[in-house]
Amino acid sequence: MHQRFDDVSDESIAYLVDRFYAKIRADARLGPIFEGVIAAKGWPGHLATMRAFWSSVMLTTGRYKGNPMLAHMRLEGVRPDDFEHWLVLFQETCEELFTDQIAAAFREKAGRIAQSLQFGMFYRPEEHQPRAVS
Repeated sequence: MHQRFDDVSDESIAYLVDRFYAKIRADARLGPIFEGVIAAKGWPGHLATMRAFWSSVMLTTGRYKGNPMLAHMRLEGVRPDDFEHWLVLFQETCEELFTDQIAAAFREKAGRIAQSLQFGMFYRPEEHQPRAVS
């Protein structure tokens, strides 16, 4: 059984990030994508960045100073459906660690973030023009 948290704190965020990325690293689809990118920076640096990111998102600490869209635009081999898979793993981890209400708050934020990143990476207006009606 995993530790369960009744509130959102930097400690609980760190635990979430560490558990979640352990799942990512073990995942047959997402693991190689992340390993390919994070190998240069190293996992400790990436985990610290993700802890700061989620602290900024959930606790409004302002600790994260990066650009998530730019970071994700550099990824190679990512498909639109990878975001759904990422969300499933993230939601599963949240539900393991937090009360239902807190897990739902994380899920809501993660869903919006994933949707924004997916839209930014894959939406091409020229490919989504409405067809003329005859």
